[in-house]
Amino acid sequence: MSAIIQAFKDPDLRKKIIFTILMVIAYRIGAQIPSPGVDYASIAGRLRDLTEESGDLYSVINLFSGGALLQLSIFAIGIMPYITSSIIVQLLTVVIPHFEQLKKEGQSGQTKMTQYTRYLTVALALLQSSGIVALADRKQLLGQGIEVLQEDRNIFTLVMLVLTMTSGAILVMWMGELITEKGIGNGMSLLIFAGIATRLPTDGVKIFQDHGGLVFALVLAGMIILITGITFIEQGQRRIPVQYAKRMVGRRQYGGTSTYLPLKVNQAGVIPVIFASSLIYMPVLITQIVTSSRGGQGGDNWWQRNVISWLQSPSSWQYILLFFVLTIFFAYFYTSVQYDPAEQADNMKRYGGFIPGIRPGRPTAEYLGYVMNRLLFVGAAYLGVIAILPNLLLDLGIGGSRGGGAGGGMTAFGGTAILIMVSVALTTVKQIESQLLQSNYEGLLK
Repeated sequence: MSAIIQAFKDPDLRKKIIFTILMVIAYRIGAQIPSPGVDYASIAGRLRDLTEESGDLYSVINLFSGGALLQLSIFAIGIMPYITSSIIVQLLTVVIPHFEQLKKEGQSGQTKMTQYTRYLTVALALLQSSGIVALADRKQLLGQGIEVLQEDRNIFTLVMLVLTMTSGAILVMWMGELITEKGIGNGMSLLIFAGIATRLPTDGVKIFQDHGGLVFALVLAGMIILITGITFIEQGQRRIPVQYAKRMVGRRQYGGTSTYLPLKVNQAGVIPVIFASSLIYMPVLITQIVTSSRGGQGGDNWWQRNVISWLQSPSSWQYILLFFVLTIFFAYFYTSVQYDPAEQADNMKRYGGFIPGIRPGRPTAEYLGYVMNRLLFVGAAYLGVIAILPNLLLDLGIGGSRGGGAGGGMTAFGGTAILIMVSVALTTVKQIESQLLQSNYEGLLK
């Protein structure tokens, strides 16, 4: 907290923090404004006693949007299209040589990749909003036969609703980029943080009402333990010593210093959990749209009985196992995309750096890959356990809120939500501290 207090004393940092807070407030106000053509009174009444089955399908998006999705507000889609498009563009750097070349071009290449991400965000937002509006029009968004749109709607009203929600997603993307550019911290992460944080009071009250004070106290105690453990793992790193050889340039001597190469235990962050969650819900969403387009026919088949029924039940062992395996898979895959031991070894060799006892070049790359794989095993297992922990508790009957639109194990008290909030908080505080250090150095020089 000392860093935050000192930050408000610095004029430049104070402006950035105030700007960030105002943008987050604007985002939360937009999340409460209903879209045109929506029967808001009917939705509000339905959300009070929303069943677990109807909330599970959209729990990830609804949680990250702070409950805006099931209210069909103008920010109903939220930040998920941008997150999904960002992950897709980053993964395409492995498959498409053009994207790989852009990644190596530095700032200019990054600007082009950001532009591609924006175009893909618009397409995904349009697709996602069309699917949600189609389900709402067929009275299947909040349960079978539940009306959430006005009765006098027509095709123009539905098109206007799709365009409003798509525009809201684009506006959220713009607000996130503004926070990153002119505010403090990563804008997209802070918007997700704000959406999850607003769910804490609602989900806390729901747990207290459904399970009593004892279970609520146990959930709070478990949450404190979970926050402590997540902070410990997120801050954990393996420091590999690096020695730089001495070299003469003219009459000056460079190098000869000792430093270390920090390798985080959780190199992939929270992205594997988000991507695994989105991938699990995608077949359910597509199946429900296709089934509703056929007038509800085709519900009694092998796919519906053995696949969709598992994916819609977060407490089933099939769902838990699939979620765990997908989280570990994406942890390995995303880390392999983001971190290249061969490139790191080449950079060290170029500047005269070497690991004591390891020859430069290929042996260094093999050693870094060996260490990273061992760290990744621990980090991936940690992410998998954090991801399925709420589902295991749900299977025991204490998995938190079953209503309020949180759905299943994806509540604000769940492992994924806490992991995101702790990671964003740590990253933001570190950025504040680094900018404070920079301003102090400038003051000393002046």
